Amino acid sequence: MTRSLQENIARVEERIAAACRRSGRRREEVTLVAVSKTHPAELIRAAWEAGLRHFGENRVQEARAKRPELSGLDITWHLVGHLQSNKVRSALELFHWVDSVDSIHLAEKLAQAATSASRRLPVLLEVNLAGEASKSGARPEELIQLAGRTAALPPLALHGLMAIPPFLDNPEDTRPYFRQLRALALALEAQRLPGLARVDLSMGMSHDFEVAIEEGATIVRVGTAIFGSRPA
Repeated sequence: MTRSLQENIARVEERIAAACRRSGRRREEVTLVAVSKTHPAELIRAAWEAGLRHFGENRVQEARAKRPELSGLDITWHLVGHLQSNKVRSALELFHWVDSVDSIHLAEKLAQAATSASRRLPVLLEVNLAGEASKSGARPEELIQLAGRTAALPPLALHGLMAIPPFLDNPEDTRPYFRQLRALALALEAQRLPGLARVDLSMGMSHDFEVAIEEGATIVRVGTAIFGSRPA
């Protein structure tokens, strides 16, 4: 299992590096977040031993179950799934980043919890680019207002945007969505919000992260290409 995992990571790294070269970017500009949803703690430990440092989980409950087995590892944990407001305090204990803020209500709850914990919390705003009912995220037309109000909450450090485009068989077909998120980032940068010098773009997953990098992704979230198919 470990050798297969190492080979998977090496292939993903090669693909990231190639996409960076094609788009005239440096490899260091892209952060790889390994999404470990449904995979066991021992596989996360093996990925950490292979050099990965950023990991993403979709659910607070699952992260809570895994974290004790991974204590002592220098991991930056990202919450990449939808966060219910009644789990905000737990999320703050378990994650270093919340990459899926989709409303001012959630932002305010996170700010209250971060104030109580005397910590600064990096966040990304999730955008629902295609208006899919099955996905969370703010509407594109709501983004500027949401960003302004979130940036005004002192415990939160607004770093950028996140999106999950529709799954399309041909990765090239996702390019317009990535371009749309980049355009939203440029509009956000033009607002010159305090503390937001650069807008990170978290976009691209196992099947389309190369296209996302070509369109400006600074964070890619890769699960299956690293860990394999999720257990049932």
